[in-house]
Amino acid sequence: MARLLARAFLDAPTWQREDLLAAGADLLGARRRWLGPLVRTVLSGHPRRPAGAPRELAAWIERAPAFEEAVARAAAAGTPLAPSHFLLEDAPADTHDLGELARELRLTPGELDWFADTRSWNQRTPQPALRHYRHAWQVRPGRTPRLLEIPGIRLRTVQRRVLDRILTPLPLHGAAHGFVPGRSARTHAAAHTGSDVVIALDLVSFFASVPPGRIFGVLRRAGYPEAVAHTLTGLCTHAVPERVLRAMPDGGTPEERSRLTQALRAPHLPQGAPSSPALANLSLRRLDARLEGWAEAAGATYTRYADDLAFSGPASLARRAHAFVRGVERIVTAEGHRVNPPKTRIRGASVRQQVTGVVVNRHPNVPRKEYDALKAILHNCRVHGPESQRRGRVRFLEHLAGRIAWVASLDPQRGRKLQDAFDAIGW
Repeated sequence: MARLLARAFLDAPTWQREDLLAAGADLLGARRRWLGPLVRTVLSGHPRRPAGAPRELAAWIERAPAFEEAVARAAAAGTPLAPSHFLLEDAPADTHDLGELARELRLTPGELDWFADTRSWNQRTPQPALRHYRHAWQVRPGRTPRLLEIPGIRLRTVQRRVLDRILTPLPLHGAAHGFVPGRSARTHAAAHTGSDVVIALDLVSFFASVPPGRIFGVLRRAGYPEAVAHTLTGLCTHAVPERVLRAMPDGGTPEERSRLTQALRAPHLPQGAPSSPALANLSLRRLDARLEGWAEAAGATYTRYADDLAFSGPASLARRAHAFVRGVERIVTAEGHRVNPPKTRIRGASVRQQVTGVVVNRHPNVPRKEYDALKAILHNCRVHGPESQRRGRVRFLEHLAGRIAWVASLDPQRGRKLQDAFDAIGW
């Protein structure tokens, strides 16, 4: 009944008291005494018509004291509330919005519904040709395996359009550095150079821990109607079929495996979809804001690169680092994520401080061991030929060039030395 009233109110000619009373009376067949107080409650919570949000309005009506009392009286009298005439409760009021979304993504309405799969038909199909995702387990010695959820070509194309046209323009928190244009692991690490202490933490099952409700909320706050936000959420989330979960390889503790299975079984951001990193960043805006506030209160700096959290600060932070970390863990847990304790690191200035693999004691730099290993590979390539170092890599030249470019971005002098050694190889 609350949904029917919400639909009737939204269809009223104006968002004024008399028109809402008339719409409610028409639905109920009479102007009930509780209708006036209900309309006042609706207008107090929604001064403007909440176009595109029938479920949100229905939830507001359902919690209204006047409506709750009317339902209780009707139940006590044995005459449940009912409309006076037939009304299409699920009428597609946002059809034009979904049509615009389909055109924006270059899909037909039927294709949009098929790819969004909001009723999980695709998850249950036994036919591989009809599945939107293929799955690949990655074994990690001593740790829980990682599942790659790889969308099919057409769905991946649609998700890229969602990323480019819908997600990229949405504002992110300033602490986010991963998957953000103009930012990188280097900018993330550079924020923590020259500090008395650097604290690094890691989130568990980063993408799998983001539920569809949080994605829906992000899109609603961005101004998208309920139907559009619901469909976009379906396009960008995925629930792993049981047959894939049963094939999980060995690795991790029983508790870790159970948690991973539960997270993957429910709809979540798939690790492998092009839209997932941006949506994960958007979903963590509140976590980033809370952690930034916690850090500022301790005189610290906070940045995040995907699931890597980094804090740095003065000696006063170093003295209470463990208490600070406990506070971070409480905030992370309250926001629906978990910290991986074995990966928590607290490093003072007297030891090597690293953030996402970058040494930050004095300035961003690669670890000496990594630099020496790359230099040795280049030397062996020059002396013994590239094939002696390829080790199964198909695009070995491009692989080395990328590693050299990464070093050069952190330390130009080292980068030039490596580039000279690279140029001396007889390719």
